[in-house]
Amino acid sequence: MPLFRTAPTSARPSRLSPLLPLLKAARPAAAGKSLRFTRSLRRLAMAAGATLVVAGPAQAAGFDNLTRLTDKGFIVSAQARMLDTGETLASVNPDQQLTPASLSKLYIAGAALDRFGPQYRFSTRLRSTGTISGGVLTGDLVLEGSGDPALTSEELWRLTEELRFRGIRRVEGRLLISQWRFGPVPCISTDRCNASRRSSNAYDALLSSAASNYASWCVKVMPGAGSQAPARLASCDTTQPTEIFDNQVTTVGAGGKSAINARRTTSNGRDTLVVTGTIAADSQPRSIYRAVSNPALYTGELMRDILARAGITVTGGVDITSTAPPSSAAQLGSVEGKPMQELLTRMLNYSNNFMADQLTLALVGGSQATLRQGGAKLETFASAIPGHGPLTMYSGSGLTSQNRTSVSGLVALLDSMYHRPALFPTFVAGLQAPVNGPMRFIRRGSETFRNHVMVKTGTLNNPVPVRAISGYFRTQSGRWGAFAVMVNGRAAVPYLSWPQVLDPVAEDLTAMIERN
Repeated sequence: MPLFRTAPTSARPSRLSPLLPLLKAARPAAAGKSLRFTRSLRRLAMAAGATLVVAGPAQAAGFDNLTRLTDKGFIVSAQARMLDTGETLASVNPDQQLTPASLSKLYIAGAALDRFGPQYRFSTRLRSTGTISGGVLTGDLVLEGSGDPALTSEELWRLTEELRFRGIRRVEGRLLISQWRFGPVPCISTDRCNASRRSSNAYDALLSSAASNYASWCVKVMPGAGSQAPARLASCDTTQPTEIFDNQVTTVGAGGKSAINARRTTSNGRDTLVVTGTIAADSQPRSIYRAVSNPALYTGELMRDILARAGITVTGGVDITSTAPPSSAAQLGSVEGKPMQELLTRMLNYSNNFMADQLTLALVGGSQATLRQGGAKLETFASAIPGHGPLTMYSGSGLTSQNRTSVSGLVALLDSMYHRPALFPTFVAGLQAPVNGPMRFIRRGSETFRNHVMVKTGTLNNPVPVRAISGYFRTQSGRWGAFAVMVNGRAAVPYLSWPQVLDPVAEDLTAMIERN
């Protein structure tokens, strides 16, 4: 069975009206032998300038187990379709506009591949208009952020080495962090607005084209000298922590319970990591991640520490600018990030909100991009997908509950990407097979389901609960299909758990996979 097909991606039954008498007359008596016949009809329809959709007998419902959630007051929308014939296996309110949560990331994955390609790399640069003499750079050293969503300490070290190769040992000026492409980005979701003041998570990290390490502090927690002694805390990234630690972690006896909590608070522009709980004396070091309040400033302080460790002194401190370096600025160093295909695999596998929205902003281009502008780029991308329908996007991450799409639109997106042979391998690689997915909650369902589907999930709890799942499936005969399910609450309660949605979806899809 070939992995890719080149059949059309849209379905417009109304264009088949001239062929209907011929199709009715030619329909075979044995439905079980219809696949070869369907392909013949598809070729006939294509010759007449149309695209054929053959609707199976299960089209009216098919998600029988899932739709029972409507009895509990939830809004259910679902669709499953074969990608070789266009046959709809199951459909429930397919055009209803609902909140997709992190299924939004499927759009930024598709749009980023369409715009940049799988091998594109972001390039972060060091530039200066100063002069170099005797190992001294006289003037500001500018780190020009590219919007790389996976810029880490490793790349900053490589930039520092470029300065060392040039013989620079001292900067008589500032370390200037340029976030002229975007940043600080105005928050449009409750999570990120709250994160400017305090954060107990990493998923709500703020955005900047000069962000590094996923815009999160990392604190390493280690047992203290003995039982009841304070734990030891250290920065994962710097020798001299630029954040303030409020250490409230106590060491307990070997074999005891390790339970660590942390929150980041911000006052007068300084971040404090408040770490509480206990750690067992025989425990390995634990790393805790929390969103920073100022990603560009964090990058600057981290870079200054790395420069110092490499023997390069910066006399003028760290500053931030939203202005691009002048064209006359010389390039002193450059480092390329990971290829787009690797970024998307990480972003989709771990549903990384920071990476998704950094990529959304990168789609805009120009200066001081906003998430709504990025959302408009995603809407434009979707408008070119045959049969997609309306789309409203305020972010690529799905943190914004204002995002709206339909399951028919999601299936159209998946169908479109499946029929792009140069992009599909990267696109599908980011989805999880439940049998070995990195997210534990997805490892459910029958053996058929766990081994025959590749999925992306979406979760929101406020202002209403959202559980959504979409992706591809392979039938027992090796055929490819696509599906999408969105379940939205009507109010903040009742709570909607993943087993309530995933278990019936797995049962319904298992039946479809085994029938086809």
